Amino acid sequence: MAPDIASTRSEERQGSGEWTTRISLTRRILAVNIFALAILAGGFFYLDSYRARLIDGRLVSIGRETALIAAAMETAPPQDRARLLMRAAQTTGLRLRVYDPAGEKLVDSFALFPPSYTLRDPARDLPHIKVARGLDRIVETIALAERPSYVQEPDVDRRDAWPEAREAAFTRKPASAYRFAPDRTPFLSVARPLDEAGSGDVLLATANTRDITDIVRAERLRIALVFAAAILTSVLLSLFLARTIVLPLRRLARAAVRVRLGRAREVIVPRLPERRDEIGMLARAVSDMSQALRQRIDATDAFAADVSHELKNPIASLRSALEGLSQIRDPALQAKLLTIAQDDVRRLDRLVSDIAEATRIDAQLSRTPFETIDLGRMIGRMVRNHAPREGGPNIRLTYSGPGRGSVFVSGDPQKLVRVVENLIDNARSFSPDGGRVRLTLDVQEGKAIVAVEDEGPGVPESEREAIFRRFHSVRPERDGFGNHSGLGLAIARTILEGHHGTIHVESRPDGKSGARFVFTLPLADREMSGLSGDRGRAAS
Repeated sequence: MAPDIASTRSEERQGSGEWTTRISLTRRILAVNIFALAILAGGFFYLDSYRARLIDGRLVSIGRETALIAAAMETAPPQDRARLLMRAAQTTGLRLRVYDPAGEKLVDSFALFPPSYTLRDPARDLPHIKVARGLDRIVETIALAERPSYVQEPDVDRRDAWPEAREAAFTRKPASAYRFAPDRTPFLSVARPLDEAGSGDVLLATANTRDITDIVRAERLRIALVFAAAILTSVLLSLFLARTIVLPLRRLARAAVRVRLGRAREVIVPRLPERRDEIGMLARAVSDMSQALRQRIDATDAFAADVSHELKNPIASLRSALEGLSQIRDPALQAKLLTIAQDDVRRLDRLVSDIAEATRIDAQLSRTPFETIDLGRMIGRMVRNHAPREGGPNIRLTYSGPGRGSVFVSGDPQKLVRVVENLIDNARSFSPDGGRVRLTLDVQEGKAIVAVEDEGPGVPESEREAIFRRFHSVRPERDGFGNHSGLGLAIARTILEGHHGTIHVESRPDGKSGARFVFTLPLADREMSGLSGDRGRAAS
């Protein structure tokens, strides 16, 4: 397996030390969406300013009306003032009162015709009105709205009972006031002096503008309905989104837990092929990981069984030889048994060494950072530095292929050297004395292709896959018993697979006797090759 060379520092920085990681995804999705909608709740703050604008506008309107009424009364004969006041009150809906300079009430429109409004007793209101008034208090509290005083009709209706009227009498300028009626509806009043000949009279106009409260409540209801609909929609969409994200993640988490508990063989990780998003990618990655884990477990079990089988044979032979030594007195037979025991010990030593190396291959590949390697230079150096093996056939080792600086691959140089050495050693074992082992290097379709040809008997088609299995060894008699463990080609395949390469054996293309081992490696990236070519050549 190739090492993971991607850096995870940025991911660690993103995922560490954040308090949000302690909150479930469902709650985070809901919180984010509801927080965004909470901004809509700012409409309730708008209601307070909207009401204030309505009240200010209404005060301005009442002020203009009182100005017109005052001007008309100043020009009207004294006997016509009462009739004029009554007509103006009927037209405007205001309660109009006139106070003399001493503060006594001269005339009141409510005494001339039925009142245009009455101050309601909140205790007698219907339940839904009380609920609406309670909501008014809540919204005003949230919006930090101004809370005016409550109005109360005086028992003795005099000018001094109305601060705005008293102010208008002394300053000779219009004055206005905003109060709450007992039922928390706006109560507006405007006082204006009557300046005819400096009489000192004051005109007071009052109105209980319940329509303003109705308008504000209607607007509040619309905002509340929109907010409620938005909240409901957001919650439903958040739950749907959480369902599409959280539930698959939970299924994957349960599968991972079962794998951790040692139940990998019975775990079926959902691949979610219909999903093309990150969740689907994660599901398929976890499924592939689980499958790879199963294969790794199976391979480990098979390897353990093979090791046990391979060790039993030399141990049994060694035991028999040692038992025979104690029972046989013939020096010739003892020498023969001693030779057998020595061969078994040598075979055991070879087996243990190769088994140890085979078990370390995967772990070393997963930890070792890959380098850019000049493959042609590496093979050329190995051929030049080749030394004949003592006791083996005298062979000629040749190499043909691109020169240095032409073919670059990414990998562990020591491991790739071991692959080539194992293939050369295998070819040497089957080559006749004076034969030639030829190494070639070629590039096709973005891959480096290395071939090792010998002049031996070749490999039958029925054995071309079996020779790459662990402990499968068929050697000529001249190599001696116990000199090979049958792991060389298996180690070569493991190393190449860890480098995303392949290996196979075929007949020689020229039709002559011999075997041709071919392995491929993906070429390194051109930019990486240009930047780290020197390092790769040095490493090779």
